[in-house]
Amino acid sequence: MKRPVKLMVLSILLLPSMTYANEWEGSGYVGLESRVFSQDARYPSQHDGANLSVMFQPELRWQHDNGRQRVSLVGFARADAKDSERSHLDVREAYWALEKDNWSLLVGINKIFWGVTESRHLVDVINQTDGVEDMDGEDKLGQPLININMQRDWGAVDFFLLPYFRERTFPGMEGRFRTPLVIDTDNALYESSEEETHIDWSIRYSHYFGDVDLGVYVFDGTSREPQFAPSSSGQALIPVYPQMTQVGLDLQYTYNAWLWKLELIARDMTDDEFAAFVAGYEYSFYQINDSAMDLSVLTELLYDGRDENNPVLFDQDLFLGSRLAFNDSQDSSLLAGVVIDRETEELFFSIEAERRLNDQLSAEFRLRVFHNAQPEDVSYSFQRDDYLQLTLKGYF
Repeated sequence: MKRPVKLMVLSILLLPSMTYANEWEGSGYVGLESRVFSQDARYPSQHDGANLSVMFQPELRWQHDNGRQRVSLVGFARADAKDSERSHLDVREAYWALEKDNWSLLVGINKIFWGVTESRHLVDVINQTDGVEDMDGEDKLGQPLININMQRDWGAVDFFLLPYFRERTFPGMEGRFRTPLVIDTDNALYESSEEETHIDWSIRYSHYFGDVDLGVYVFDGTSREPQFAPSSSGQALIPVYPQMTQVGLDLQYTYNAWLWKLELIARDMTDDEFAAFVAGYEYSFYQINDSAMDLSVLTELLYDGRDENNPVLFDQDLFLGSRLAFNDSQDSSLLAGVVIDRETEELFFSIEAERRLNDQLSAEFRLRVFHNAQPEDVSYSFQRDDYLQLTLKGYF
């Protein structure tokens, strides 16, 4: 954690002085977030009611030689009023990139996203989850890496060398979305004796074949998903990071208004071998009622075959959702969905909405509701964590 924090501070200090150089551009946002929990916390130490936090994301970018050389610095900071673990700094990006006619090189810290489905991104394996930002796994920590990309007529090949591992962040004793025993992030254990300096690698091939977009990869290294073991005192959980080899496939087929999607992985670890997939479709109704709005309907089936010693939220589930794009000058959008556990009938509802208020200000709305979780379910710890969230961001 020390290296990313130092880079974060450096990018903030450099922002005012370098923005005025001809080839540098500075931007970013400052945000205020209000999150209100509708129920009393399950555990005595957790906070209740409303919680405020502030965010700051400075961005500094440089281009040269018509964009063939680039430098990007993106930091992130959050100060949370009630959960000290949620107050944190990170470097999302801090890299130099060079592009040639049919190959490119990127060195530094970056965020790499893979995936096509909506409800869960199984194949997204490079970056670590920033678990204190939200419980949906969408926010990621910056990953130190070297990336070589080769472009050919028959497709693109990416090779990643990952020399440093980022541990997952978790809510603290006062935070919501936590397990009954708080997770002790200061004493993480590793299967590899090299711990966070174990060198991971991945190679990915991607291409399109007519209406089909395909990506397939191999990853070998430290799993971004920790397992957990009780501490010696029995008062906390210790994250344990095993080694793994994983193959992944993401596939999207476009046919008129249909998008058919698939994400599939197979993972081999010392104590478990399993496969998981998300498969479904998205169908869009364009210009509904002769308006500018587009409505998309989504259905996805989720399966995860890992053993009972490593339970997950989405093992036998169905996702139903819809996305409304207003296509207006304010970039208004609405996404609503529900995840249904096909075995226990547990439900998880989510609504997300965004709208730009003017050129410098935007608003985001989020509602999350848990329903019908049983004591044996993974999400039972979150059963009282229904919340309503409003975020205002001012851009500069």
